Amino acid sequence: MKTITQRFGAASATKLRDWQKLVAETSAMDDPEAQIKKVNDFWNRRMQFMDDKDAWGQDDYWATPMESLGQGKIDCEDFAIAKYFTLLSAGMDVGQLRLIYVKAKLGGSSSNITQAHMVLAFYSDPDAEPEILDNLLGEIRPASRRPDLTPVFSFNGQGMWAGVSAGSSSSPSGSKRLSRWEDLLVRAHAEGFE
Repeated sequence: MKTITQRFGAASATKLRDWQKLVAETSAMDDPEAQIKKVNDFWNRRMQFMDDKDAWGQDDYWATPMESLGQGKIDCEDFAIAKYFTLLSAGMDVGQLRLIYVKAKLGGSSSNITQAHMVLAFYSDPDAEPEILDNLLGEIRPASRRPDLTPVFSFNGQGMWAGVSAGSSSSPSGSKRLSRWEDLLVRAHAEGFE
């Protein structure tokens, strides 16, 4: 905790304790649907959206969960990443989670204006339709009820996929093609994440 308070100030220690409590409570839950809701709500309600340029002084920075807690101002990738690592810390299997890079239609599914966006998908089993955890929409919905999102590719700590189907095979190069992800994994590991 000393490192987070040195880097982001004393207020970040409270945020870290709240996150640790969230992980403990989520770990004790038997219902995966309740787990993903609790984690989605925690991050969506406690963090403020801010572009990386304003938050980190960089065009595109993928923050670790500790950096997100310390900063308190994060973008869509950081929301998805924080939820991913929180659920893993609570004991969820990595195979049930995928970060999905999407094109989001701004203003709804009939809009022609799209923007790069990232969400987290939860798969109750490999053949299940994914449920989408998102910072744009607080309600967790099945992918079929998110026509505003067009998936481009998905990834997790096990690999990278061209689509979002949990049963599809990983690309030969896996997630190593994502340098920001690889850099994030190194920093997250240094913070104690597996």
